[in-house]
Amino acid sequence: MCEMSEEYRESAPKGSPPPRLGTRDQKCVKCKEGLPVVVIRAGDAFCRDCFKALYVHKFRAMLGKNRLIFPGEKVLLAWSGGPSSSSMVWQVLEGLSRDSAKRLRFVPGVIYVDEGATCGQSPEDRAKTLAEVKLVLQTTGFPWHIVALEEVFSLPPSVLRCFAQEPVGTESAYKAAVDSFLQQQHALGADGVERQSQHCAQDPHSPAGPPTTAQTQVLSRLFDSVKTLTAKEELLQTLRTHLILHVARNHGYSKVMTGDSCTRLAIKLMTSLALGRGAFLAWDTVRLQAAQGPPRRRGELGTPQRAVTAEYSEEHYPPHRPQGFSDERHGDVVVVRPMREHTLKEVAFYNRLFAVPSVCTPALDTKAPEKASIHRLMEAFILRLQAQFPSTVSTVYRTSEKLVKAPRDGCVAGPRCLLCMCTLDVDTADSATAFGAQTSHLPQMQPPVTQAGVAAGPCCCAGMGGGPSCYRGEDPRAQVMEQLCYGCRVNMKDLPSLELLPPYILSEAQIRSQRATAEQEVQEYLLGDSEDEARTGES
Repeated sequence: MCEMSEEYRESAPKGSPPPRLGTRDQKCVKCKEGLPVVVIRAGDAFCRDCFKALYVHKFRAMLGKNRLIFPGEKVLLAWSGGPSSSSMVWQVLEGLSRDSAKRLRFVPGVIYVDEGATCGQSPEDRAKTLAEVKLVLQTTGFPWHIVALEEVFSLPPSVLRCFAQEPVGTESAYKAAVDSFLQQQHALGADGVERQSQHCAQDPHSPAGPPTTAQTQVLSRLFDSVKTLTAKEELLQTLRTHLILHVARNHGYSKVMTGDSCTRLAIKLMTSLALGRGAFLAWDTVRLQAAQGPPRRRGELGTPQRAVTAEYSEEHYPPHRPQGFSDERHGDVVVVRPMREHTLKEVAFYNRLFAVPSVCTPALDTKAPEKASIHRLMEAFILRLQAQFPSTVSTVYRTSEKLVKAPRDGCVAGPRCLLCMCTLDVDTADSATAFGAQTSHLPQMQPPVTQAGVAAGPCCCAGMGGGPSCYRGEDPRAQVMEQLCYGCRVNMKDLPSLELLPPYILSEAQIRSQRATAEQEVQEYLLGDSEDEARTGES
């Protein structure tokens, strides 16, 4: 029989525990000589020089390994003033310097979106922030674009359309572009390249002036009408993306770089799941198609092991596009994420050690409680787990890399969401799903049709091409909601009136609705294959 007084565990050895090595006794895990100044993970202590080499290696390898950006291509850097985007701009600046061992070969530009109106900033505070922003942008020497979020009310409806994308070049085409670029640089010489870079740096594209008071009031009224902070953050992200896309197309940029880090993408993945965007995770966090090229080997960049010590060379590796690097939903403009291998901890250490300038600006969730929005709640959840279990972010992010968007047959070239521009890969006839339950009542909102096939009421703008407020008798809210995916539709429920949306969204919704109505009317007069076969059999 077991007794309570019995002891089954061995007694702990007497004496003091073994002494832990101090900082002065440790050495860098890479060079084995320098004193460590940064501990990224448990047991991974790096000195200053080795940490910088590791940080730069991740960024350069991510750009060179996929071979998505061709030499001489214009790339727009989306800079918000935060740590990750500031570190991204600094990496590009150092990669383009003449002292760099492997210079970057694209032509960069920087864009900053002023979102002060959404946070209730006064004009004086916004002007002070813009002065700090201009001071930082002038030190980079890149062409810069400062745009206010109020400019979304003057965007054209074409910003919501997906244009044809240029075919991706092969490895031979990339090498030919590199040779051509090097020959051009050799012909210009060092002085010519320097003059060309100075000419680009002295050609900023700043706005003509600050937004008007009326535009600021309209934008503030739009965000004040949104009921929840979650919907506000989603709306802000959507409008910001549309504005950056418009600037990139107008100035000839074919790529847009964002500063999404590994930690931020892991948080975004869980947030998208909570927001009902599980069908579009491949667009929001990973790549549209499966990764090309051979899989990564043990010890290469992107594995949980330590980074390799050998310097990366573009000529020694085949082209490989890791998942989560690019977002091609917009067609002619591709969004790339070169900071996807860096954690927020690494970014903070690098900016602190090497004095990377940044601008601190308030956001929608500044001083908001933890449960104020799904974004804040999920961020606190992931970061708290990361503090207790250091492999949380890596596990979530590496799991997301396995997601591949594979639309059903016939849905690849189907309609797209009006806001996020993702393919509506949903079955509206399946009422068992949440999306089907919400869309089952939308066909009942269509205008009544007479026996002659003509709508009951004529268009109020007949002969004038229609307008943003003309819906041919349809419910304006139903016309917009039926063109949204499930996640965007849930967010728009927190917006009482869709009339406060920017005009380009309402105009594009009307154009799509009219086109769908016209196509449906034309289909009624076309003979299907089954009818043709039946008539052939009868004859």
